[in-house]
Amino acid sequence: MAGLIRRQEYPVNVDYNGWALQDFDDTRVPVLFPEGFESGTFLTAHPGRLDFHSAGHTHTASLTVEIWDGEPAVPAGEWDETALAGIACSSGKLRARGMAAGPMPEVIELSDGPGVWTVRVVCTGREAASAQTQHGVVHGVERYTAQFWPNAWIAEGRLASPEPGR
Repeated sequence: MAGLIRRQEYPVNVDYNGWALQDFDDTRVPVLFPEGFESGTFLTAHPGRLDFHSAGHTHTASLTVEIWDGEPAVPAGEWDETALAGIACSSGKLRARGMAAGPMPEVIELSDGPGVWTVRVVCTGREAASAQTQHGVVHGVERYTAQFWPNAWIAEGRLASPEPGR
């Protein structure tokens, strides 16, 4: 059974319906966010980054990051979206980035060195975020949980796919 190593919450500034988690060492990311962003796709993996299409235009989403020592169970609850992806992280750290806002100050520690990770991302509050951001900036309505564990199947050539059965 997988064990939880660390759990942390972060605010994410979303603008133009998009945001990303990108390797902290930008010099190791071949194409920096937002270049190549795919609007309408919940999660898209690129080398060194994970792009997210948000249901809300401009708002602050809530991101919970969990680091596990093996594959965890899907978090309990009802989720609007669920996806799996793989990411190779050269620095062992990620940073959230907005489309126009750029990098956010918080550092997301995956490990103390390079690694390859699988991540499962679940999200809720998308319908409310879509509706409420038409009338102003909201905070914490759209909520993401990202579960990272080592030894991703990125080596098999699969970077992102919907969660089986979803």
